[in-house]
Amino acid sequence: MQQLRERVEKELRGDILPFWLKYAVDEEFGGFRGQIANDLTIDPLAHKGLILNARILWAFAKAHKVYGDEIYLRTARRAYDYLLRYFWDADFGGVYWMVDHLGQPVETKKRIYGQAFTVYALAEYASASAENEPLERAIALHQLIEEASHDARNGGYFETYERDWKLAAEQRLSEVDMDEKKSMNTHLHMLEAYANLLRQWKDPGLNDRLHELVRIFLDHVIDPQTNHFRMFFDEEWHDHSKWLSFGHDIEGSWLICEAAEILGDPDILKEAREKAVKMAQAVYDQALDADGGLLYEGTGKEIIDSDKHWWPQAEAVVGFLNAYQLSGKDHFLKASGRSWAFIESYIVDRKHGEWFWKVSRDGTPSQDKYKVDPWKCPYHNSRTCFEVMERLDKMAKKCTEED
Repeated sequence: MQQLRERVEKELRGDILPFWLKYAVDEEFGGFRGQIANDLTIDPLAHKGLILNARILWAFAKAHKVYGDEIYLRTARRAYDYLLRYFWDADFGGVYWMVDHLGQPVETKKRIYGQAFTVYALAEYASASAENEPLERAIALHQLIEEASHDARNGGYFETYERDWKLAAEQRLSEVDMDEKKSMNTHLHMLEAYANLLRQWKDPGLNDRLHELVRIFLDHVIDPQTNHFRMFFDEEWHDHSKWLSFGHDIEGSWLICEAAEILGDPDILKEAREKAVKMAQAVYDQALDADGGLLYEGTGKEIIDSDKHWWPQAEAVVGFLNAYQLSGKDHFLKASGRSWAFIESYIVDRKHGEWFWKVSRDGTPSQDKYKVDPWKCPYHNSRTCFEVMERLDKMAKKCTEED
């Protein structure tokens, strides 16, 4: 465990964070580069996505909290300032989905997924900087989400709105998603956003909403027969899913536990932990390849995408470690270590730095995906490092106390 911790921290401080500091800062137009290829070719005119900027804000705020380095705080401040200056809609509230290289809005839709990540990042930055404004912004955005998007009848949140917060005709998050009113993905990141905000702001109404979100996952999203996430729903939570996302399964297994722990309800926590172990076992049985890599998607009967994307590999390390902590079953601990070994062997780009977007089943890196783009950010991989380090430290401390 100590060796794993050292390897994880080496990757975080020696590769992930330095890469973003060295290559991603946009000195020409402000903020951060919108697109960088695997060979470090930069497109200076690329659009800049909300998710990229919010996740950079979160990652470097978290890094400052852990290490205290001023460069991390300055980088988080850069992301925060850019977010407020160019993404924040001063007229209708909320944040735009995409701006161009000059910061001019090019897609003004208010996707709740993006609003959630902004709340998540603002709450982290408030904690790191000890400033009041970021927390006030996070609270205001939370309240706007509640007023515009919360489904008072059936619970949960609708997916997508126009700039003026009228419900959009097309609800899908991206071209690969189904056009449904509600999705697992948006609700998963609403759950982590509200959990992070509740750490900083002990509000009874927010507590109730987080409680509702956890119950939505326990009652609607987790399939009790398969122990996988259902993916897409109509507004009354009827399942319209067509495939499984193993990365979301293993990520969600530990995020639900985290939210339940923050709520502090012992009954919900017990149920969440039990289901987390079952979900981790289902992923272990159906998606963990012989080399330790996690396959991407399936139907329950077959694998339909055997590529190994960077973010499910990262989440597998945490999710399997969490399952080991909850169950004490050694195969989960071994799976966590094997997942990290796969990352080191195949996902980390030893020539140009950071992580490849994905590799094929035989480990060949994809050249048609970017190292940095609106979705490829220092969030899943840095968060895995922070989580694993913290969890292994707690485990080591417990072992010392027991000895």
